Amino acid sequence: MLRIEDITYNVEGRPLFEGASATIPTGHKVGLVGRNGAGKTTLFRLIRGELALEGGTITLPNRARIGGVAQEVPSSSTSLIDTVLQADEERTALLAEADTAHDPHRIAEIQARLADIDAWSAEGRAASILKGLGFDAEAQKRPCSDFSGGWRMRVALAGVLFAQPDYLLLDEPTNYLDLEGALWLESYLQKYPHTVLIISHDRGLLNRAVTGILHLDQKKLTYWSGPYDQFARQVAERRAVLQAEAKKQEARRAHLQSFVDRFKAKASKAVQAQSRVKMLEKMETITAPEDAKKVVFTFPAPEELSPPIINMESAAVGYGGPAILKNLSLRIDQDDRIALLGRNGEGKSTLSKLLAGKLEAMAGKITRSSKLRIGYFAQHQVDELYIDETPLQHLQRQRPAEGQPRLRARLAGFGLMADQAETVVGRLSGGQKARLSLLLATLDAPHLLILDEPTNHLDIESREALVEALTEYSGAVILVSHDMHLLSLVADRLWLVKGGAVTPYTEDLEAYRKMLLAGDEVEKPTPKAVEKVKKASRDEVLALKAEVRKCEERLSKLNEMRDKLAKKLADPELYEAARIGELETWNKKYAEVMGALDRAEAMWLAAQEKLETAA
Repeated sequence: MLRIEDITYNVEGRPLFEGASATIPTGHKVGLVGRNGAGKTTLFRLIRGELALEGGTITLPNRARIGGVAQEVPSSSTSLIDTVLQADEERTALLAEADTAHDPHRIAEIQARLADIDAWSAEGRAASILKGLGFDAEAQKRPCSDFSGGWRMRVALAGVLFAQPDYLLLDEPTNYLDLEGALWLESYLQKYPHTVLIISHDRGLLNRAVTGILHLDQKKLTYWSGPYDQFARQVAERRAVLQAEAKKQEARRAHLQSFVDRFKAKASKAVQAQSRVKMLEKMETITAPEDAKKVVFTFPAPEELSPPIINMESAAVGYGGPAILKNLSLRIDQDDRIALLGRNGEGKSTLSKLLAGKLEAMAGKITRSSKLRIGYFAQHQVDELYIDETPLQHLQRQRPAEGQPRLRARLAGFGLMADQAETVVGRLSGGQKARLSLLLATLDAPHLLILDEPTNHLDIESREALVEALTEYSGAVILVSHDMHLLSLVADRLWLVKGGAVTPYTEDLEAYRKMLLAGDEVEKPTPKAVEKVKKASRDEVLALKAEVRKCEERLSKLNEMRDKLAKKLADPELYEAARIGELETWNKKYAEVMGALDRAEAMWLAAQEKLETAA
């Protein structure tokens, strides 16, 4: 188990931990929560040994492997699947040694260890993880250099999941995932065979994928069993009890002090007054917990427009080539709250850009209200802020005629107070940058607000504040998000973006979640659809042929090992009495290789059968 005992650590003179302790049982899945800046990421670095403790100890089991996603995978010519396979350093080293080893004893040891770590199924496991994180079979063969930083972060996450460390430390892993990837990760972590510590502000993830919450608050650590909602309820109850006790104690203290003040000068009451002074001195102060700062978003209210504010008739949109979305006949009114659903790459962001006016329709007709104002927020806009300017300077560029008091009031309405208003963007936290981008997107009081992953880098309190603001907002909302909690509380209509079309989704979010986790379509395929499924694509056939070749190469190597071991066992000197122990060892190795050969033959037969069926 992981033991954190009485640790102390300071950053630039500011204490993050003072006598903090916690114990994480082996195999538990734990969510690490606390306010932004409390020290959650620092705790991960302390556990990994990247920072030195100033006091206390952190103890892990001997030889325990710790894994996490420190940075994105470098841009290189290595394919995604090979990059993930290389993350298992032991398997990579053993396979490399197997190609050059000549000693039969060592060869048998290598093969036995490869069997122990299930090395032969590694490619299938790696491919499954990459698929869950949004990479199809074709993408997995492409080099890392073909993908942007956000996508390479997914590859890095796939690598650490594939390596299966004994202690998996994940810091906001869903920030680079869409809804489908986030739901897949939830399901994967539930089944993960080792200990998991995860920093996350995703309430759904903390409710479904963890068995306990480690709360970092006021420089201390407290472990709570159960999911996040249970933790939040217990903390609120505890806060209420402590506040009531502190209030009672304050009244008691005031009563005793009043007696002392009245009678300390009177000889007849001196003894009683002195007694009460001692009572005051011995009274242990009950400190009421600090109230969480109220987080707010203040969206300006737009005037009401006649419906519809946007109407599409047989519209199509793309990026110069074939249309990505076609036959779009959609209507948006000012009171709509619409969540866009759909697997990665189906066109959710394309539809958002079309609605925002950032893409022109290739065909059909789009009618917008003449007075329509649109606010658009996407994660890339957070990265495009001017890092050497302050939030106040950003607003001054947009509103040069407004005075500083008004501009500061606008910033305060998004939780950016005086200190943050004068801090350059490069030194702001991810959440503070997101707040500034949301402010800029809503500055003109838009009638339609399009939000593409707005909760990345926002803590739980900020996400709840965003829900409240969107609920009170009098404009229309188009929402793309991996945060199921946000979608369920804000959206009252669901649109499914799939197969080049956008249609109303008549089920609820829970049904959509189950469909994604099942990996199947809700609708039964038509006979024509079944026929199409049976006909494998050219790329699929090529992939199956490659798998058959790999199986054949594996069989060839194992047959060579078997022949070498058989030759060794044919040596008469090996059967002399003095070498009986050595003979038993070689027999055991021969049996292991024969077992591996049987498994390899079964895999070859299965691959051959799949290829024949597809062909």
